Amino acid sequence: MGGESDIHLEIVVPNHTRYLSLIGNIAEQVAKALHDYTGDREALAYHLNVVLTEAMVNAIEHASPADNQKTVRVCLRIADKDLRIYVYDQGQGFDIDAVPAPDFANLSERGRGLFLIRSLMDGVSYRKTECGNVLEMHKKLK
Repeated sequence: MGGESDIHLEIVVPNHTRYLSLIGNIAEQVAKALHDYTGDREALAYHLNVVLTEAMVNAIEHASPADNQKTVRVCLRIADKDLRIYVYDQGQGFDIDAVPAPDFANLSERGRGLFLIRSLMDGVSYRKTECGNVLEMHKKLK
């Protein structure tokens, strides 16, 4: 049975970084609209902006940023205080378990985005699908 804060949102954008702030802002607005959420809505809004922006950067990077014909699809679902975010890309993908923790002393170090996503979400997975790849992020909304 759906509640007042049940949401299903799907967005498809071209494979380009100019859409990063749009996706981040949408995530913030979704968090602020959760009437049943009793936690810190501003913090949740910021966290969702961060994880979606970082996920989009990775999706664009792994989907060949030079190929503007490709798209990135974002699905955001909230039901029964359970948030699931799916970011689909059409690139070659990567092995999520092979990405090491970043060395924060080295500013050019890769892996910071995934580190942030894992830190802010309760669960993160990445897998190949029939149409590309999907990064799935999960968070319990208490």
